[in-house]
Amino acid sequence: MIRPELRAGLARWSEVLTGLAIAVLGLWTALQARDSFFQLLAGLVAAIGVTLAVIGWRRLRFHSVANAPGIVQVLEAQISYFGPETGGFISARDLMELHLTDHGTNWHLIGQDGTRLDIPVGAQGADALFDIFANLPDVHMQSILGALNNPAHVQSRPLWLHPSRRSIARRVH
Repeated sequence: MIRPELRAGLARWSEVLTGLAIAVLGLWTALQARDSFFQLLAGLVAAIGVTLAVIGWRRLRFHSVANAPGIVQVLEAQISYFGPETGGFISARDLMELHLTDHGTNWHLIGQDGTRLDIPVGAQGADALFDIFANLPDVHMQSILGALNNPAHVQSRPLWLHPSRRSIARRVH
């Protein structure tokens, strides 16, 4: 009954819309409550809703509409890419470097043992990489999202380096 394009759009925006709905519900409850405890509790619900909406917005910015070949699967911190010509596996715990290459079309991951894995940004399931990248130590998601949204301005430098690699890079330069 719902058109497929509308269903896909709602599915993409579902986290943002859910967060906003929770925030509106919390705000409405805070305005209706007569006791300060319930107002505080409802205000907390509204703040949680806004937080969920912001996280959903960041995920939405990470989502790519391009249809690139291959399938990405993240299972228990193991990143797997199954492509038509290439593929591979790398553990999120072993990640040492993260790059955005080929004018913003590929993620280039480098592991502790030198394993290199190229994943197209638009591959099916690549959205799951957001959670992996967000949990990297000392990561700045704004720089990753900025590079993803402005691939023309991406320089040939890593978007993220493992803390042990940063100290080595400082000593070399």
